[in-house]
Amino acid sequence: MRIRSLGVIDDAVVELSPGFTAVTGETGAGKTMVVTSLGLLLGGRADAALVRIGSPSAVVEGRVSVAPGGAAATRAEEAGAELDDGALLISRTVSAEGRSRAHLGGRSVPVGVLAELADDLVAVHGQTDQQGLLKPARQRGALDRYAGEAVAGPLGRYAGAYRRLRAIAGQLDELTTRARERAQEADLLRFGLGEIEAVEPLAGEDVELAAEAERLGHAEALASAAALAHGALAGDVEDPEGVDATTLVAGAQRALEAVRAHDPALAALADRMGEISILLADVAGELAGYADNLDADPLRLAAVEERRAALTGLTRKYGGQGDGIDAVLAWAEEGVNRLTELDGDDDRIGELTAERDVLRAELSQLAQELTDARTEAAARFAEAVTAELASLAMPHARVSFAIRQTEDPDGVEVGGRTVAYGPHGADEVELLLAPHPGAPPRPIAKGASGGELSRVMLAVEVVFAGTDPVPTYLFDEVDAGVGGKAAVEIGRRLAKLARTAQVVVVTHLPQVAAFADRQLLVEKTNDGSVTRSGVTVLEGEDRVRELSRMLAGQEDSETARAHAEELLAAARADA
Repeated sequence: MRIRSLGVIDDAVVELSPGFTAVTGETGAGKTMVVTSLGLLLGGRADAALVRIGSPSAVVEGRVSVAPGGAAATRAEEAGAELDDGALLISRTVSAEGRSRAHLGGRSVPVGVLAELADDLVAVHGQTDQQGLLKPARQRGALDRYAGEAVAGPLGRYAGAYRRLRAIAGQLDELTTRARERAQEADLLRFGLGEIEAVEPLAGEDVELAAEAERLGHAEALASAAALAHGALAGDVEDPEGVDATTLVAGAQRALEAVRAHDPALAALADRMGEISILLADVAGELAGYADNLDADPLRLAAVEERRAALTGLTRKYGGQGDGIDAVLAWAEEGVNRLTELDGDDDRIGELTAERDVLRAELSQLAQELTDARTEAAARFAEAVTAELASLAMPHARVSFAIRQTEDPDGVEVGGRTVAYGPHGADEVELLLAPHPGAPPRPIAKGASGGELSRVMLAVEVVFAGTDPVPTYLFDEVDAGVGGKAAVEIGRRLAKLARTAQVVVVTHLPQVAAFADRQLLVEKTNDGSVTRSGVTVLEGEDRVRELSRMLAGQEDSETARAHAEELLAAARADA
């Protein structure tokens, strides 16, 4: 990694070798920034406070070896990244304003992509992870992770059935709690549909009746106007001497016909006059028929007005402003559909209840499978962690799991009891520790000291390494609170883990650092203006001096130097 302008580090290059690398240095020198840098490369949260004062941004660049065809390489290629000779180039930039950018294999990617890769590349553990292990949910997750497919299979099926059951329970709750409101809605719909059915309106009927009412209301005026118009066109039988349009046009036509042979233009006018004569005759005939067929029945008018009033009442109640009877018919159609839905609630409740019962039975079976699988895995997991603790200077400690369920009359049946259940099953998982013979197993939150918790955490991670290995493990002062022989055993165990994976440890313990294949010193100097931090690979005499400082706080103490050389020799002999 190359780190620039991050915290106390101005510009440093950190080369993490295969095997076991120990990162040491004085308190405040910037060791944690090495961990933070790796966290940023793996999609960790960006914080503007990390940027070195006076710098526009902090930059971390890393080159990570990945297995061709592995999960990390595949995910990176899916994101458009290119491998560089079997390695991924990753960079992360954090601006002083808090903005963050990520690049993977030469391509700009969302930070979330780096986080996805992290699970396949590095397992990071520090003091916060130890605190996380105290939470029952984390302990259950750790056990499930160790159990593998034995739990993952039924847990996946359980989760799907659980989500479906929750959805059904919500629907049932809505149907039952709103039963009164829905019954009232159904009654209102039935009343409205009954009113409409009693009137039996037809589409467009209101428009037709309005026209008929207008005609009937003015029947006398219409008949008089039609008679006058007919007389003007065809003559009045009671006034034989009167002049009418038909007679006049006929005379004009005869005059033109007599001379049409002498001028084609006049002949054309004569033809048009003939058309007028025919049109006048047609209109006169229709006027006569109109007057004869005109209905002036006041009873019919009263019936039309009554019908219109009934339709208007429906429109006012079930139509919109300015809408006609068609809007009422549309409301009725929607009302029938809604009433069908409401009337079907009882059937729906029955269907949902039946499906709920089937799902509860399925959840009971799957919850039992999860309990059985977790119980079996817990015994193996506890045995493996206990064996590891024996290698970490806790030879008499015993780790066990308590897997319990809480009674709940509304829960699911597991092991002949009705118990509470949740999205991960019905089990409450708790990691217990008996630190010495005769001590009762107690939750690790109450039964483990700081040093013991560190070793339990390391033992758990070592056990995981055998079942779900990742290429790199990073431990940030997980040896806090440990000293003496226990520290030597931790160093020895980390060295053993480093035979199959890359292990990076930030430590204050010389007993741990002595077992490292490579030791990096993070130190800062002050030139009077800018504090810089450098990372140096320690070898030979320099490593002895650093171990002496870690042992006694004095690099030149002969006793400390002798002890440091002894530690290194013992570590080499153990390897």
